[in-house]
Amino acid sequence: MIQIVPAHTKKLMHAFAVFPFSLYRNHPFWVPPIISSELASWDKTKNPVFDHAEADFFLAYKEEQIVGRVACIVNHTEVNQQGIAKMRFGWFDFIDDYQVSSALLNHVAEYGRRRGLAFMEGPVGFSNLDKVGVMTSGFDHIGTMITWYNHPYYADHYHRFGMTKEKGYLESKFLLSSIDGDKYNRLAHIVAGRFKLKTLNFKKTAELLPYTDAMFDLFNQSYASLSSFVPISQKEKEYMTKQFIGFINPSYIKFVVDELDKMVGFAITMPSFSKALQKAKGKLFPWGWWHLIQAKKNNPDAVFYLIGVLPEYQNKGVTALLFDAFYKTYLKEGVVTCYRTPELEDNTAIMKLWVDFNPEVHQTRCTFKMDI
Repeated sequence: MIQIVPAHTKKLMHAFAVFPFSLYRNHPFWVPPIISSELASWDKTKNPVFDHAEADFFLAYKEEQIVGRVACIVNHTEVNQQGIAKMRFGWFDFIDDYQVSSALLNHVAEYGRRRGLAFMEGPVGFSNLDKVGVMTSGFDHIGTMITWYNHPYYADHYHRFGMTKEKGYLESKFLLSSIDGDKYNRLAHIVAGRFKLKTLNFKKTAELLPYTDAMFDLFNQSYASLSSFVPISQKEKEYMTKQFIGFINPSYIKFVVDELDKMVGFAITMPSFSKALQKAKGKLFPWGWWHLIQAKKNNPDAVFYLIGVLPEYQNKGVTALLFDAFYKTYLKEGVVTCYRTPELEDNTAIMKLWVDFNPEVHQTRCTFKMDI
């Protein structure tokens, strides 16, 4: 018999956080999170997402052993303002036992029905800046710090439960050497002159902090047309700036502004922290921080996290300025391979950006949906 228990104490929340460490112990491709950061993101007194969302966390027990977990999430901005009656669920992990996965999914469905919601979709987080999707291919590639890794059997359990694919995502990689630096340098000069634009490069985090609000505003505008989009609030902007911007090498963030210093494009990339996080094993102390600092300083891999262009500047070549700036930075930093985090497979505009780089799709993932 499977027992579903709410993680309503610090001890149980810690158990919720560390369950994947047993499920993926010594796995060569799973990237463990920093446990303290995970717990902070789920803390309703710390994460401002809970101003407009609710979440409860549940553990599945079998014979007194934890065998699965799931987070039930309702984003009230999505439900009440956008009219999307979605029951979100995420952080969904389980042993290869359909009794366990079905018990957790049934619990999600019941949670949604009690709140008058129409369908459930997952795995997703609170918003578009959270992890998304269950992996469906590429299990022999290491994950990233901003994606979930999972065993191949996961998708089979979704199908068996009667869920169907909702959104597909692609992850790809390309070599820096595949970029024609001269071409993008020429294009950048043409576009900059035509539209009176300039690229902002940073050496210190303090230099970019005055621009972060404008960056998140642009993010809200440039991603608003996507079906899965939920806007980010002012408090969330401030929270994410405090939590994450200082963690990124400032030279890996680029902004494009017009002659009045209005931001028209941005891109956030970072060195890959995957191998460093594997060495850290979920903890910053005593030596986890050292592995992360080393990865930040000297790394042949770079990860593209977010890229956005103001709608009225899309298709005008603004990305040429961003790519030209990154190419020059990456050459100095010794970057060899660039990785793209999950992008919607039907987002043809974003796919066209990368065509010249001969990208190789190395992982796919999707969310699953079912009426409740």
